[in-house]
Amino acid sequence: MISYLEFEKPVAQLENRIAELRAAAEGDDVDISKELRRLEQKSADLLTSTYASLTPWQKTQVARHPSRPHFRDFVEYIFDDFMPLGGDRTYGNDQAILGGFARLNGRRVMLIGHEKGNDTESRIRHNFGMGKPEGYRKAIRLMELAGRFGIPVVTLVDTSGAFPGVEAEERGQAEAIARATEACLALPVPMVATIVGEGGSGGAVALASAERVLMFEHAIYSVISPEGCASILWRTAEKAADAAEAMKVTAQHLKGLGVIDRIVPEPVGGAHRDPRGAAETLGKVLGEELDALGDLSSEALREMREERFLQIGA
Repeated sequence: MISYLEFEKPVAQLENRIAELRAAAEGDDVDISKELRRLEQKSADLLTSTYASLTPWQKTQVARHPSRPHFRDFVEYIFDDFMPLGGDRTYGNDQAILGGFARLNGRRVMLIGHEKGNDTESRIRHNFGMGKPEGYRKAIRLMELAGRFGIPVVTLVDTSGAFPGVEAEERGQAEAIARATEACLALPVPMVATIVGEGGSGGAVALASAERVLMFEHAIYSVISPEGCASILWRTAEKAADAAEAMKVTAQHLKGLGVIDRIVPEPVGGAHRDPRGAAETLGKVLGEELDALGDLSSEALREMREERFLQIGA
């Protein structure tokens, strides 16, 4: 069952009509194949035109869709031999940030990313993808391990932001995020980061300070959520759509500003309509990026990161 967003209601009505016609035609001698083809084409055209002109706020809704693929989905669809590694060797093992060794098209990589969960139980277990200090310290440990053994790092970013709770602050949330960002910039091996859903605040930057930053077509990336921005500027979250427009949160805006390097296309109707297809496209793009970075020295990689961040917005 597809969960339709508010702006998808016209598409939902057509697709429901198609489903009703199919159900009514079962066991009936009346040939309705021509009418079905007409409605299916109309539905496909409407879906294409709708997604070709999404507003920043609509893209925010797509990026948060509950059926959008998350870390474990990408592991299942495009990575092999995933060996999860846990713990920060200081406090505990954060389930919001996962990582470990994996293979991408035969190439060994260190895979790290946020996991939001796909149902109530798993979302609570993974804290809705909001990492705690031990999660970012785990990421640092895995990045340092990858650097020691010369293994490229791939990160999948999908978080509304780092966990803002009191216990996270007590354990040094800001320091952990800063150290993770530093670890990204200091890596002696290639690093490719992808914003696959939400890229929120420092919780996203801590896993995305790479020399190549990719972004799904309908993902978002910003210093604060549109609701948070609206609450500060207008004292009401109801202005979230205006905030999303002003903040330039979309992949298309961020590509123009130099914040990201490449936009990864999604299936028509968003990654939630075809998670496997979206993942396979990302796997191909990641392979191309890692191939391009493979022959660069550690010094060249660090200089490349420094240069790209200094040029943002220039």
